[in-house]
Amino acid sequence: MQVTEHVHAIKIPFSLTTDSGIVVERFVYAYLIYGKDVCLVDCGVASSEQTIFDYMRRTGREPNEISLIVQTHSHADHIGATPVIKELTGCEVAAHRNAIEWMEHPEVQFRERPIPNFSDLTGGPVKVDRILGDGDVIDLGEGLFLRVIYTPGHSKGSISLLLSPDNVLFSGDAIPLVGDIPIYDDASGVLSSLRKLRGIDDLKVLLSSWADPAEGEEVYKEIDNGIEYVRKVHESVLKFSSESWEKVLEGLDLKGMPVNPLVVRTFEAHLRMDVDIS
Repeated sequence: MQVTEHVHAIKIPFSLTTDSGIVVERFVYAYLIYGKDVCLVDCGVASSEQTIFDYMRRTGREPNEISLIVQTHSHADHIGATPVIKELTGCEVAAHRNAIEWMEHPEVQFRERPIPNFSDLTGGPVKVDRILGDGDVIDLGEGLFLRVIYTPGHSKGSISLLLSPDNVLFSGDAIPLVGDIPIYDDASGVLSSLRKLRGIDDLKVLLSSWADPAEGEEVYKEIDNGIEYVRKVHESVLKFSSESWEKVLEGLDLKGMPVNPLVVRTFEAHLRMDVDIS
């Protein structure tokens, strides 16, 4: 769907199968920025390239117009189709330096962060051509610019992107989704990153990977809700972790949700938290 004059959102469904055989339906967003060329923000899971290419053709653009892929981070549901799209279009791939190892060596990612269906979600290794750092500006032509905002927490290589002059924020997975299982590696980093995003003036549109687009006042409300959710997770971890992780989930109104390694990773991050939560 078209979100702004220059930005289009593609919602990509996929599923995870837990060790116990439970199928969990998920989705992730990829975003197209239409300028002189086309910039793709994240690529979804493996085999998403056809969905992306079909959308481009329906909206008057061709896949070979993709000149750049910018990855908000290195997780499999964001980089799965990246290798194929790069091969088919000849585009460059850009990411934060802390995301490179997991993108170029997915076997390292699986070893350090095992998830169900990993081999189905990722399309293999992909070479990063452009290393991004906090404050870098990417010139997309025709007066469009992407500013890189380093927002670690969900992963050590996570970035957000601010498109100007449209004031559109691509937040990747930086903002936890209220009511969903919290997944991040560094609770302190998540909170610091959220506060950094909250301090950006005059945001018009928020484009998250986990939630539908938000506009106007809803943008800052979504960020505030994310901050409050991190606080709620922290309180539940401190209160119930001595009993069980299941009790922590119950304290978050997530009773019955599976305790998988990523959930445990998140809760353990709160036990190491070293910033003011107030």
